[in-house]
Amino acid sequence: MVEKKTVCVIGAGVSGLAAAKAFRERGHNVTVIERSHDLGGVWEPSRSYPDVQTQSPKELYRYTSKPMPEAYPEWPKGPQVHAYLADYARENGITRLIRFDTSVTGMARREDGKPGWALTLAPKGQPETAESYDFVAVCTGQFSDKNMLSHPGQDGFTAAGGQVMHSSDYTDPSIVRGKRVVVLGFSKSATDIAVNAVKSGASQVTIVYREAVWRIPYFIGGLINFKRILYIRAQEKMFPGWGQTAMARINHAIARPVVWANWRALESLLSMQLKLKKTGLKPKTPIETGINCSVPIVTPGLYDMVADGRIKAIQGTFDHYEGKTVALSGGERVGVDIAVLAVGWKLGVPFLPEEYRRKLVEPDGQYRLYRIIANPDLPDMGFVGFNSSFCTVLCAELAANWLVRYADGQLAKQPTPAEMNDNIEMMLNWKRKERPAAGVYGGLCVAPYHFKHFDEILDDIGAKERKLNPLAENLSPPNADAYARYLKSAPQYMAA
Repeated sequence: MVEKKTVCVIGAGVSGLAAAKAFRERGHNVTVIERSHDLGGVWEPSRSYPDVQTQSPKELYRYTSKPMPEAYPEWPKGPQVHAYLADYARENGITRLIRFDTSVTGMARREDGKPGWALTLAPKGQPETAESYDFVAVCTGQFSDKNMLSHPGQDGFTAAGGQVMHSSDYTDPSIVRGKRVVVLGFSKSATDIAVNAVKSGASQVTIVYREAVWRIPYFIGGLINFKRILYIRAQEKMFPGWGQTAMARINHAIARPVVWANWRALESLLSMQLKLKKTGLKPKTPIETGINCSVPIVTPGLYDMVADGRIKAIQGTFDHYEGKTVALSGGERVGVDIAVLAVGWKLGVPFLPEEYRRKLVEPDGQYRLYRIIANPDLPDMGFVGFNSSFCTVLCAELAANWLVRYADGQLAKQPTPAEMNDNIEMMLNWKRKERPAAGVYGGLCVAPYHFKHFDEILDDIGAKERKLNPLAENLSPPNADAYARYLKSAPQYMAA
């Protein structure tokens, strides 16, 4: 018999909602702690910049139990995604479980000797409280705390009327009309904001980037939806994965010339389609060495605007401000009224005690997580949504279903602490030596190995059905309806 637990889910974004549903469906008492005034995480409206939309098509950015509305476009906008998440929470009885405007400021092992954690909670405008839970699901993900930079001369710049903001604070495009805008960064959010600033009437738009990166258009060659190329198992097999057998290594060696030709053909096609030589934005590294979660989708209009001068792209970074000018590392000086820092987010779990943080994160920033979900040295705790990818929602949902079974001792292949640590060491070694691109974002990105990651999770939970027919399995992107069947084919149980 599985004993009913009190479970705290930290975060009410995509992964927090998936975790709350998974634990609630198994009969546990769930409380969701959300520091914002609304659910949605990165899709919460006050955190969304104008024109934000999914990088994944809607059939790949959904829960298994709920398709996105047919009326939504293939790449839904931010308000549509937020509405979808709100509907999902309401339909699954999660909304009433959420405590909004409440932050987790600390945690420690329970003093009564029982399994679980005592959390320090800080409701907005109220004194801190302490509450104990049998299990904690950390669902804050990789986009929780802003990474803010400060450069010399910034105080003088703002005193002169200049503005410096994080990309997540760029929510009102009217502020850029007639202004000189400089965007620092080259992520999808950076290019989205640069293009939006042009469309919103900025007098001058500059984007400052460290390195050119390969970007994927929504339709490769203007015809083929990118999901048909980058999201399929056949393409995934071109990347040597972890734990390969000797025969698999031999097969990869034999196929290497064909694989090499495949990537060079894709590079040539992208170079022509995106005008990479004309804009000077052709990356120096081979495309296959950098395919991971940091590969952005092309913001429509970006390369055309760089080509015709509406956006000026300069390689380098900020060095310092001089009045209403920003001096760049290469010596260039650019006039600026509004500086948008699209420099990402801080990785970490700040409320976790330092002694446990050291067990979670290696000195080089790599996370010690089995299946990118749990660490045997952090008992009664797991992480949902840290296994990021191009299929964010499906990754979170599968992780949540794995985690509840792990917490209840109900995995078909319940690992021992020794087995988990051995696997963690193997994965760390692979990321550091064989596939360095897999080490970005603390090694928490599963792309481009979606299917291999999903296969392991389904095998662990004991799913009797795991694949489509061979042709569909190799040439189709992950299918949420199919994964709904796979999850239902796993052993079912209820806590009591």
